[in-house]
Amino acid sequence: MKKLGFGLMRMPLLDPTDASKVDVEQVKRMVDLFMEKGFTYFDTAIMYNGFASQRVAKAALVDRYPRDSFTLATKLHSGFFNSREDMEKVFSDQLEQTGAGYFDYYLLHGIEAGSYPKYEQFDCFNWLLEKKAQGLVKHAGFSFHDTPELLDEILTKHPEMEFVQIQLNYLDWESEWIQSRKVYEMAVKHGKPVIVMEPVKGGTLAKVPEEAEALLKAREPELSVPSWAIRFAASLEHVMVVLSGMSSVEQMADNLSYMEDFKPLTDDEVALTHQVAGIINRQIAVPCTGCSYCTAGCPMQIAIPQYFSLYNEDMRENLAHKGWTINFTNYENLTAKFGKASDCVACGQCEGVCPQHLPIIDRLKDVAGHFEG
Repeated sequence: MKKLGFGLMRMPLLDPTDASKVDVEQVKRMVDLFMEKGFTYFDTAIMYNGFASQRVAKAALVDRYPRDSFTLATKLHSGFFNSREDMEKVFSDQLEQTGAGYFDYYLLHGIEAGSYPKYEQFDCFNWLLEKKAQGLVKHAGFSFHDTPELLDEILTKHPEMEFVQIQLNYLDWESEWIQSRKVYEMAVKHGKPVIVMEPVKGGTLAKVPEEAEALLKAREPELSVPSWAIRFAASLEHVMVVLSGMSSVEQMADNLSYMEDFKPLTDDEVALTHQVAGIINRQIAVPCTGCSYCTAGCPMQIAIPQYFSLYNEDMRENLAHKGWTINFTNYENLTAKFGKASDCVACGQCEGVCPQHLPIIDRLKDVAGHFEG
């Protein structure tokens, strides 16, 4: 399998304020490019793109290509079941929405310390093995957002799991919160191939500070900035596939240009990515990846990831001290449809589902102080 996977999570939109309004025709062109170059791995999930992702997978991929020509992955998230019957309904709905007949890879979604007991309570690991025995799932695994110690515990108890999907990128490689390196090494210790999510950290590693970009361009003038992030993850020996949530035909074409005939980074190039990570870490205010797990249950309908993105942009390189920026207008435009940052009622649901374990409530206060103060 070629190492680039198409993450159907940040697809192109017809309406930038509505994640469910996917530009399906553009996605079809992206799928065609992807398949034409010999790439086959597609990743979806229930809540991706405003709950539209699985149906888009059907329209853009499943209905247009022979079933044995591609690989499709989807997931069971702990937020969508409270009984065995719920799990069966979720799975049945996924088969109906995708039209896939079976799933090549199926994951228990986003396991971390808070959700892991629920997956054990409902015997989800054995339930997944039952689906495999029925031929409805080809490979069973899980995605993971927590410590290497918890991963060790899970894989020791469930060696039957065939793979692990983890957040891994050069910015989080030595992060004390994400611990990409240590989590990766734990998966390798248990002999599990790794699928990488968030290699570009929600776009953070696509638009780096000017100082960092200059270093990368000096080394490889023809390569895009995000290519360094994708190639960093793909260069790891035990990485099976790197998922990229591509949002345009142009992004797809760029990724294919260097992944079609992939060459791992040299030791010097890896060292350069660590140097770039140091520059970025000095400037980033809120390390949000834009996954949007936090928004689905927000009672005030606050556009949390979008606000963090605008805030990060203004904080970068001390733009906040230059007075007004275009992001004030962007913020005002978003608040016409979504709740303001100051509307937060501190219910905590967002922090409970955040894979990055961010103090979202406190950071929203920072956003409100900046854009509303």
